[in-house]
Amino acid sequence: MDQVTTFDLRNTPLREVNSALHTPDLRGEFVIENPAGAHNVAVGLDADVKVTVLGHVGYYAAGMNQRAEIVIDGNAGTGVAENMMSGTVWVKGNASQSAGATAHGGLLVIDGDAAARCGISMKGVDIVVGGNIGHMSAFMAQAGRLVVRGDAGDALGDSIYEARIYVRGTPKSLGADCVAKEMGPEHHDELGALLKAAGFGDDDTHSYTRYGSARSLYHFHVDNAGSY
Repeated sequence: MDQVTTFDLRNTPLREVNSALHTPDLRGEFVIENPAGAHNVAVGLDADVKVTVLGHVGYYAAGMNQRAEIVIDGNAGTGVAENMMSGTVWVKGNASQSAGATAHGGLLVIDGDAAARCGISMKGVDIVVGGNIGHMSAFMAQAGRLVVRGDAGDALGDSIYEARIYVRGTPKSLGADCVAKEMGPEHHDELGALLKAAGFGDDDTHSYTRYGSARSLYHFHVDNAGSY
């Protein structure tokens, strides 16, 4: 059985904690207590370990994650799981803006709400949000899947490329080149698997709408100049 190592940020500097989590051939399970909104908690991990953060975190928690399973038992500030490559980041509360920004892979789950620009420029990550998301979410989203169990703010999927968005509630408005699309059997299967992985397997996939690119802005045309 892997050993559990506990760090308390009240008496251990964050730099020392992050350094320990970058130890070569890292193994085991880690708990970080009393984060008190600290920024850059558990960033840049590249090991098959589990890290549980007991409390709220500030900016860029779990950024650049690779392979690790990171659980934040609280709320997260701007840019949680930013540029994540693989692994899992699970926020048990709400997330501020730009959650999962530019992330290339892995799974980001937010049990509560996510603020503006959730999944901005996402490049392959899967994001599941239990509540609502704010405006300009999935702006220039290039690849990956964004699942929203609640509502979405203005300009959802603005200038989207090949990412897919599933929303159970109602977007306030769609961004440039983002349109509703039909749900085929493969989309129901895909959505069902994502919901199950995020702990929402009881949802009826037929209650969701799929959104994606109309592909009218892929190549510049003067008739579309006002939409760029």
